[in-house]
Amino acid sequence: MRRVFVTVGSTQFDALVQAVLSPDVLHALSSKGFTRLVLQSGNSASMNSEQLALLEASYSNLAIDVWKFKASLEEEVKEADLVVSHAGSGTILEVLRMGKLLIVVPNPTLLDNHQQELADALVERGHLRAASVQSLASVIAGMDASSIVPFPEVNSSRFRGLIDERLGFTA
Repeated sequence: MRRVFVTVGSTQFDALVQAVLSPDVLHALSSKGFTRLVLQSGNSASMNSEQLALLEASYSNLAIDVWKFKASLEEEVKEADLVVSHAGSGTILEVLRMGKLLIVVPNPTLLDNHQQELADALVERGHLRAASVQSLASVIAGMDASSIVPFPEVNSSRFRGLIDERLGFTA
């Protein structure tokens, strides 16, 4: 079972939720062989259970699960083959450190558009793909996992060395 996990984090990002549940995105996911869609909708408006059941019936090869919040998203990320996320820095780092394929959708309604700046920097380095709500289906359809540059592992000894040097613990 190929699984995609979508998260909006703790914010409200109605446009991303609506886009993910749109026929274009569902078709793109289905065409790429995904068989399960897990959507964490946060404070965003979503479909009711009857609407979701009708939608799922239209895409019989794609099981859809929608929920608002869980204490941790770690297990969902671990189980995912692809993560689609708002471009929050904490989520991006968590997903990339787990080595997961990631598409970020910056929320343009946020103050100073900092999510777009972070997304652009990581796209430039090849670690992820970015999409707008409008381009999400085409980015999914064109996604090539072999073109993604793995995110570097954390080297905590470098940080520790810098601190030790700064505090005079090393010669």
